[in-house]
Amino acid sequence: MNLNYDKGIYTLILQLHEDAEREVGKLGILHLKKGYYTYTGSARGSGGFKRVNRHIDVLYGRNRTRRWHIDYLLPITSFRCAVVSPTDQDLECAVARRIGATYKPITGFGCTDCSCVSHLHFAERYEHLPDTVMQAHTSAGLISTMLK
Repeated sequence: MNLNYDKGIYTLILQLHEDAEREVGKLGILHLKKGYYTYTGSARGSGGFKRVNRHIDVLYGRNRTRRWHIDYLLPITSFRCAVVSPTDQDLECAVARRIGATYKPITGFGCTDCSCVSHLHFAERYEHLPDTVMQAHTSAGLISTMLK
């Protein structure tokens, strides 16, 4: 995946093919149901959208470093798509909250540096998930692109 812009907000859409238990840092053991997960993060740091590429590398086993909560989930999932939104504004939490209004939050996941309930959300079905994620980004005032 090669992005032509530098920094912003992103949401990964991942598929977990079977129920799983995963130890995730200080969160402990999470019991994850088969289905779809969205993870919203910030790529506004020095590496920008290279962070999305890093997540894909962890997912495919090309990077074994575990730095963030999502790094523990990625190796047991499949990548479905990502929604990326170039911005210099801190809108990651607003996007995560909008997704959480529709889909079940996985409490405490990916939000150790903010007051959000979660930045990881669960959906049993894929059908409306990409549209909901796109709408969460655009309703935060972002111009978004879906990458498959």
